[in-house]
Amino acid sequence: MRGTHKFLTTIVALLALQLGSLVAPAYACGCGAMIPSKSERIGVDREESAVHWDGRTETIVMRFNVHGDARHAAWIMPVPSRADVALGDPALFDEIERLTEPEQRDRFHFWPREDDWPFAGGRGDGAGAPPPGKGAGVGVVGRERLGPFDVARLTATDPEALGDWLRTHGFELPDRLTGALQPYVERKWEYVAVRLAPAEKDTVLQGELTPLRITFASPELVYPMRLSRLAANSQTLGLSILADHRMEPRSAIGGDRPEVTFAGRIERPEGALAGLAGQRPVHLTVMEQEFPNPARIDDDHRLRTVADTPYRQVEYTDRLMTVAGGIPVWLLTVGGGLLLVVVAALLLVRVARRRPAVDTGVRSMT
Repeated sequence: MRGTHKFLTTIVALLALQLGSLVAPAYACGCGAMIPSKSERIGVDREESAVHWDGRTETIVMRFNVHGDARHAAWIMPVPSRADVALGDPALFDEIERLTEPEQRDRFHFWPREDDWPFAGGRGDGAGAPPPGKGAGVGVVGRERLGPFDVARLTATDPEALGDWLRTHGFELPDRLTGALQPYVERKWEYVAVRLAPAEKDTVLQGELTPLRITFASPELVYPMRLSRLAANSQTLGLSILADHRMEPRSAIGGDRPEVTFAGRIERPEGALAGLAGQRPVHLTVMEQEFPNPARIDDDHRLRTVADTPYRQVEYTDRLMTVAGGIPVWLLTVGGGLLLVVVAALLLVRVARRRPAVDTGVRSMT
C-alpha cells in the first residue's frame, strides 16, 4: 500500500511539473522578450516575423501565438534607433505563405508500394510524405489604443530604469533579462516596450495575437536575437526577408546552420506585401533556423547581400507508373514476361512433337 501511495505521489508531482512548464514565463521569444504581470504566466507557442529593409529603414512585423493565464503583458525589443509601433496586417503572412508554396512534382515508381494495388484495395497511386514613462532614463513616446491592444511606446537607455518603469506598471523584469540587455546599453541602443491587453476586461491573452509592426532607422539589416539566449527550451526562428537583393545571415550566432526555404524575386508586390515593401520589385528570402541550445546564442543576426540565386522547395507526390487508363506497368511487364515464358514453353512442346523419331535399333544380317 505504501508503495502504491509513493507511486501515485510521483505521478502527481510529474503532472504538476509538466503543467507548470506549459505556462512558464516567456522571458525570451525570438527577437524580443514577453513579460506577464505579477503572478501571471504567458508562453509563446510560435512567432512569425517578416522584415523589410530598403538600405536605410527597417520594418519588422511579428505575430505571436500565446498561451497561459496572463491578462496583460509587456513585450520588449531592443532597437538600434528610435522606433515607431503600430499594428500589422494579419494577411501579410498568408500572402507570404502563398508566394512561397513548394513546387509540386510527381515522382513515379515501378514496383507497387503499400498504398498501391494490390496492397491498397485498388488505388492506383500513393502520395508520399513531403520531405519557419516614469523614472530617469525612460521616455514614453506615447500611449494609444491600437485595435484590441492598449499600446504604450517606450524607449530607454538604461535597463535598470526600464525595470523601474515596468515594476511601476505591474511587470517584473527578471534579473537575468536585465543582464542580457546590458550589451545593448553598451551599443547605445534603445528599447521598445509594448503593453498588450485584450479588448475585454479580465480576458486572458490566448491564441494568435494581432501582429505588431516596429519601424526604425538602420544602416544594416539586423534582427535582434540575443534575448533568446534566456529561453529554457530549444527555439525555432522563421524569418521572411524583403530587400533589394537576396539576404542571408553572416553567421549562425550559436544555432544550427540557417536553412533557406525560398528565395525569389517578386515583380509586382500586391496587397499586404505591397503595404510592407511597396510596389517596386523586391527579393523575398525565407529561412528557418533551429537553436537546440539557446544559451549559445552570442549575438544578433546581421544579414548580408548574397547572389540573387532563386530557390524553391519541391514536394514530390509518389505515383505508380501506369498506362492505358491506369493499368500498372509492373503488371503488364510481369504478365507479359509470364506470357512469353508460357508461349516459349508451348512452342518447345510443339517442336518436340513434330520432330521425327530417331531409329537407334540394330538391324540383323541375313
